[in-house]
Amino acid sequence: MSEADARPLPTADLIAAVAQVGAAWATLDGARLLLTGGTGFIGRWLLEVVAHAAARHALRCEVVVVSRDPARFAAQAPHLAASPRFRFVAGDVLQPLHLDGAFSHVIHAATDASADLNLNHPRRMFDIVVSGTANVVDFAVANGAGRLLLLSSGAVYGAQPWEVEHVGEDWRGAPDCSEPKNAYAEGKRAAEMLCAIAAKEHGLDTVIARIFAVLGPLLALGRHFAAGNFIGEAMAGRTVTVEGAGTAVRSYLYAGDLAAWLWAALLRAPAGAVYNMGSDEAVTIADLAARTAALLGSAGHVVLGRPDPGWNPGRYVPSIARIARDLDMRAQVGLDDAIRRTAAWNGWTDEYR
Repeated sequence: MSEADARPLPTADLIAAVAQVGAAWATLDGARLLLTGGTGFIGRWLLEVVAHAAARHALRCEVVVVSRDPARFAAQAPHLAASPRFRFVAGDVLQPLHLDGAFSHVIHAATDASADLNLNHPRRMFDIVVSGTANVVDFAVANGAGRLLLLSSGAVYGAQPWEVEHVGEDWRGAPDCSEPKNAYAEGKRAAEMLCAIAAKEHGLDTVIARIFAVLGPLLALGRHFAAGNFIGEAMAGRTVTVEGAGTAVRSYLYAGDLAAWLWAALLRAPAGAVYNMGSDEAVTIADLAARTAALLGSAGHVVLGRPDPGWNPGRYVPSIARIARDLDMRAQVGLDDAIRRTAAWNGWTDEYR
């Protein structure tokens, strides 16, 4: 755990996220929510934003967070662990959930997005996604929860054709199910199907968020995410290195925007809605490296020219027209600013605070 991780997220980001959701926060007054995956990157953002919203709007609500290690999270985020609005319960979504009381909303955000796990232990990755979702869906049905929000992934679309600049929710492509490296993607497809079945058979109100690449405070630097690796190298004054050819195309939504979109989807989306959640500002990995180096003043960048690694060497950029149309949600933070804010959170000197 870094010292930065224990700090509350930037107040300006929380204010902006709460404002994006708007008047819909009032529907949480008196609500009781279940959140799985609340101690991860996205889950932490969800908790920080709802805590700020509850204080801002004087909401009487409780969020029960299922975590495999509540004590560890309490050390990482003591300000959240001490909040009377949150109750942390030891548990694992790979086991059936047994929780007392009724829940108005369920958010299933628990997934291990480990590239190493997906590559080297695909069966376990698949089981984590599918079995975990099955247990949460079964609990929501048995509990009579008012709504379930599933955090899915843009990986469900499979390889995005180069000629499709922005993939929409109606795209009918799919991963190659004969390739084990697609275990995570196929698991997310199965998870969405479990939600659809529960809606048909039990009337469970479900909403699905297909999340693309994200950037912002709390993102681990120096792991398997290209953007985080580049920021870490640039902050250290090193040359930013692109391990592959750099031709893969990505986009990066700021985490504060993502958190706002997720809360808006939970509180305002029509039943059965499916939304892409990502930026439509496309950038090649080589250009991302160059921009990061220039913005953070590193020693420059180099492209090694090898085949692009990872599960998707091609294009991975969503259309976000649907969520803009239905919920009036739009990205408030562009890529350059997202890079600066992520670096600033990790100690890079900038005017943003």
